[in-house]
Amino acid sequence: VQLQASGGGLVQTGDSLRLSCAASGLTFRIYSAGWFRQAPGKEREFVAALIYRDGKTSYANSIKGRFTISRNNARDTVYLQMNNLKPEDTAVYYCAASGWKSDLSYEYKYDFWGQGTQVTVSS
Repeated sequence: VQLQASGGGLVQTGDSLRLSCAASGLTFRIYSAGWFRQAPGKEREFVAALIYRDGKTSYANSIKGRFTISRNNARDTVYLQMNNLKPEDTAVYYCAASGWKSDLSYEYKYDFWGQGTQVTVSS
């Protein structure tokens, strides 16, 4: 099983990026999906989640209204659209797959993790 996160890069404040998370060896569409991030010197934190089947989403307060999680089941890929990026969004972003259908802000609920993609937002 492999989750491949991509789409990170160096952008300026106010720019947008779309991260992708493609699954192999895993039928991603039957899992809930989540994005987490880890900034330098900080613990990894929850960003967004999308629940399998009902498609409900949840977001961290710090990014609510700016980021959107979505998925393309035909491609077994999950996305994180990030708009109006701020320097405090600078972090390594990780995607993950979970067999749970609730309270997806907790890392322990995720079974598989991607390797992370770096997002750097300059001021």
